[in-house]
Amino acid sequence: MELFWLKGFGSTSVADILSRTQLNSGSLYHFFPGKQDILLAVLERYRDGIGPMLLDSAWAGVDDPIDRVFALLGRYRGLILESDCTYGCPIGSIALELHEPDENVRRLLAANFTGWVEAIERCLAAAGDRLPRDTDRRALAEFVLTVMEGGVMQARTYRDVGYFDRSVAQLRAHFALLEREACAA
Repeated sequence: MELFWLKGFGSTSVADILSRTQLNSGSLYHFFPGKQDILLAVLERYRDGIGPMLLDSAWAGVDDPIDRVFALLGRYRGLILESDCTYGCPIGSIALELHEPDENVRRLLAANFTGWVEAIERCLAAAGDRLPRDTDRRALAEFVLTVMEGGVMQARTYRDVGYFDRSVAQLRAHFALLEREACAA
């Protein structure tokens, strides 16, 4: 996971993996016949670990569902700052790197994005009447993902967290408009 995040899938060699894991090649190839199989296992781990690896820490002590959305974005902001703006979302980075991933990889990338969107969608559903009744909560959750991925990508490219912050500020303004509309109704 760490090597693919740091170096990218294409730039990570099997020798890098063997060196990092201290495995011999026979052991590695016994469980993973090829590097693509390692990628599939990494993507499965991210998919299955979204709660403990990301959501639980971001949402600790945050009960309000809309605040949870922004707490999660705050977690990404923290990762951007900790890395001096070199952080890239692991799933987004792999999705961008692999122009034509095989079907199994594409399906797992999509499953990871879907799991993230569903977590946000649950927050939006829990917000109840704070959002207008006709709000497409799934589309709004997808928009939150787009803001996060785009903000992370721009912060990394420009080495400036301000790009992420301005994107999140616009998202906050959008949420404020939705809440005002719901309140007026």
